[in-house]
Amino acid sequence: MAKTPFTAAFAAPGPVRGDWSPLTEDGDVLGRVLRTQPKVKPVFVSVGHRVDLDTATALTLTLSPRFRLPETTRQADQISRRLLGGLPATR
Repeated sequence: MAKTPFTAAFAAPGPVRGDWSPLTEDGDVLGRVLRTQPKVKPVFVSVGHRVDLDTATALTLTLSPRFRLPETTRQADQISRRLLGGLPATR
């Protein structure tokens, strides 16, 4: 899961949680642009070790019940910012 795309092409997904569009480069599907919350910027989902795209999409939605980012990513980001002296981490 990423917050921004690299060089791939995509169309914005629909506005509803769970809407997605393919993330492609040179005709190859690299991942999905996934809306985790209504009317919020989408996230970018790709396959991982022994995880296919459908599973990665489902896990991302399951781990994002209240916020744009999955809880695991959101909490790791907050902790790292706090430890690096950046923005204060909130719970």
